[in-house]
Amino acid sequence: MLETLSIRNVVLIEALDIDVQAGLSALTGETGAGKSILLDALGLALGARAETGLVRKGADQASVAATFSLPATHPVFALLAEQEITPADAGRIDLRRTLSSDGRSKAFINDQPVGVGVLRQAGDLIVDIHGQFETHGLMDVKTHAATLDAFAGTLALREAVSAAWKAWKEARRERDALAQAIEAARADQDYWQSAYEDLAALDIKENEEDALLERRTMLSAREHIVQGFGEACAMLDDGDASAAPLINRAWRVLERLGGKAGDRLQPALDALDRAVGEIRTATEILQGWFDDADAGPDSLEAVDDRLHELRGQARKHQCHVADLPRVRDDIAGRLTAIRGDDGRMAELERAVARTEADYRTAAKKLSAERQNAAKMLDQKVMAELPPLKLEKARFETQVIPMDESAWGEGGMDQVQFVVATNAGSEAGAINKIASGGELSRFMLAIKVALAETSSVPVMIFDEVDAGIGGATADAVGACLARLADTGRQVLAITHSP
Repeated sequence: MLETLSIRNVVLIEALDIDVQAGLSALTGETGAGKSILLDALGLALGARAETGLVRKGADQASVAATFSLPATHPVFALLAEQEITPADAGRIDLRRTLSSDGRSKAFINDQPVGVGVLRQAGDLIVDIHGQFETHGLMDVKTHAATLDAFAGTLALREAVSAAWKAWKEARRERDALAQAIEAARADQDYWQSAYEDLAALDIKENEEDALLERRTMLSAREHIVQGFGEACAMLDDGDASAAPLINRAWRVLERLGGKAGDRLQPALDALDRAVGEIRTATEILQGWFDDADAGPDSLEAVDDRLHELRGQARKHQCHVADLPRVRDDIAGRLTAIRGDDGRMAELERAVARTEADYRTAAKKLSAERQNAAKMLDQKVMAELPPLKLEKARFETQVIPMDESAWGEGGMDQVQFVVATNAGSEAGAINKIASGGELSRFMLAIKVALAETSSVPVMIFDEVDAGIGGATADAVGACLARLADTGRQVLAITHSP
């Protein structure tokens, strides 16, 4: 329950501290007495939108703090744990909001800074506010299913239906995407088959383009290279005038003198010996080049033709030559998908069937629960109508199966509240049959019926009795009192005495 509300510098209020009692509390007063200011101030502490007009004229900042005492099992404490907010005293929670005159606001839970969104989440779990113009929830058929599910206690089942719907939808999306890809590919199957065969016949080797360019460079200058290499080989080791025989002759002359010169000539002999070895190595390298030159395409024309073929395929597929093997494999995969050889479509069809069955099972269970709960809700609401001076009215919850095309996260049904305000009249949509005052009383009756299943401990009604008076207003007050007897703290803002 709400224990205290502390307001500072909000509109006309400079400082106000209110202690709120359990049960039903009524705040009465004429128009302009400031009742709505208190509600706006509380809304600020609960995370409502901050308006700079709430700051009292001449003040730099407005602030509102609300302290609640709640059972330890209340869902708001799970939210605090999720946000790593340190609890206050056992069963207590403090919500606070400050608003500067420049429009900046700060939010706090248990004196710890939080985002306004978190403050709003906490506020929604603790307080349910109904204004005189907030019966639109009843007028919007889209809210009726959620209201019935809350009464039936099937919110967990509803979430399971939502999850099953999303899984079914995703499975259909994947299957349809593959089917479209296959259909598009089949339209060009002959093209892809021809493209694959061309690439397969190409039999491109790794780094082949680089090797061909190197080969082309060599072949382009082959005559000059062969002549130069031949001359170099001849100079190194070909005939008595080449380097190797001359060095060998020098080595033999010095070797014969070795006995006369002692060890002083040995370094020279070793150097000449190494030189002969280096010459042999150079000669072998040059000979190896000749051997390589004889391998591979033996004409510049053959190399150019191969390069032209490779680059033509690369242009065709808009890639580099080195990427052609990958392109070939991708096309092979596309052809496999067209033929269905990999079983992917069959796998996706099985996934669609499985997720559809899961959705149907969960949604049918939810429908059955709704049908049972609808009868119970009707009984409870009907029991509240006579005391609210609607003894001739009839309330009915319709659970209507929808066409498969209209199924969704909320299940297979459309839930709709219909009413008849006079005996014998045909029931119709609540927003078309009930007047403003009747809507408020129908809403109040539904709230009383839902009270046992709601975890929200504080309910605020802002002029729910607008447009009615006398005995009917008295009946509304009595209904609010009965609602408070269910263990809820009920705050009523009203013109009625």
